[in-house]
Amino acid sequence: MTSPDARVLNDDWSDLSRIRPLPSVDQARLYAYRTERMRASLRQHGAAMAMLVNPISLRYALDYRTYPLWQSHAHTTYAFVPVEGPIAAYNVYGNPPGADYVRVGRQNTYFDGGPELPENARLIAQDICDYLSEIGSDNRRVAVEYVNPSLTQALLQRGLEVIDGIAVAEEARIIKSPDEVMCIKWAVEVAEHGISQVKAALRPGVSEVQLWGLLNYTNLANNGDWHNGRMLASGPRVNPWLQEATDRKVEAGDLVAFDTDMVGPFGYFADISRTLFCGPGRPSARQKELYRLALEEIEYNSKLVRPGITLAEIQERAWQTPEEYKENAYCCVLHGVGMTDEFPRVNPVYRGQNPYDGVIQEGMVVCIESYMGAVGERDGVKLEQQVLVTSDGIEPISTYPWESEFLE
Repeated sequence: MTSPDARVLNDDWSDLSRIRPLPSVDQARLYAYRTERMRASLRQHGAAMAMLVNPISLRYALDYRTYPLWQSHAHTTYAFVPVEGPIAAYNVYGNPPGADYVRVGRQNTYFDGGPELPENARLIAQDICDYLSEIGSDNRRVAVEYVNPSLTQALLQRGLEVIDGIAVAEEARIIKSPDEVMCIKWAVEVAEHGISQVKAALRPGVSEVQLWGLLNYTNLANNGDWHNGRMLASGPRVNPWLQEATDRKVEAGDLVAFDTDMVGPFGYFADISRTLFCGPGRPSARQKELYRLALEEIEYNSKLVRPGITLAEIQERAWQTPEEYKENAYCCVLHGVGMTDEFPRVNPVYRGQNPYDGVIQEGMVVCIESYMGAVGERDGVKLEQQVLVTSDGIEPISTYPWESEFLE
């Protein structure tokens, strides 16, 4: 006899990849825009070049997507991106479209280089000096992403000035081109298809990880990459938020909340949160109240977002969270998004002044967040909406409908 939870795995999984045809993206124009954004950011920082190791930066600059999770902790692959001149990629697999040439690089991780890292760092520093000569630059300021201290020391010993490469890369990604927006919309469409599969499979007896697997498989089946977490919880695990999926079996009357946190097709991020109800039955009055409060916060703060408003102004004017929900509230009310969660971020005002200020600009993509769950209670509701900043406000990118049974 087939168990109830096994049925989820025995459904027609081909449905998870049945979406309209892939959108037509002008890849050459997309790469050209991203390259110029990187070069402009280097100019802004007064740097001659950047050494990139972050897998997000490598995807943005080179469209390199091989072993990204490995790359996040072991920086085997790296790239030199100059203000002017050819982009060089080192220790890559294949030929990434954004690289002008590929070379065998040094051993930049302990896994590869062991105790010889200082010597390898000295050699990389020499390579950077040679590269600057190769591109004809006498600028000695270089931007370097997350690297071993031995490399920074080696660069300084060669008379180079070292600045944070992550600032250069993050600032390049802030404003999205129309092609990037198309890619983001496609990633969101894939994520929402996964959400529809989760909703269809939701019933008593299915486990959290089985539901999460539907989101993950839908992403992979549509040539997406990975999820930053397995953020799906049910029943008593919904409150407080930020508990990842387990093998807990969902029960009737449970709330099931999730956040996609998905690096999808083309490397762009779909960041959507929804909360569902597991029947049979109907949501309780308290569950409806939590849902309506979360939706109220999303809708209220969405109206604040427009070009020219500062992060400080958003923080000051944001929806006023009732006292009983402040302790468990989400860590931010708004954050940027592109190839992952990105600059900027606005924290709730009751948690102190935002660590930095800035201005919302047309072409940003941001997510508006809410979590409602009182300390000591079982239920909580997580909602999140992804939007494009336009000339006069916002355009919703995530369009998956709100759950009508909470709003009756």
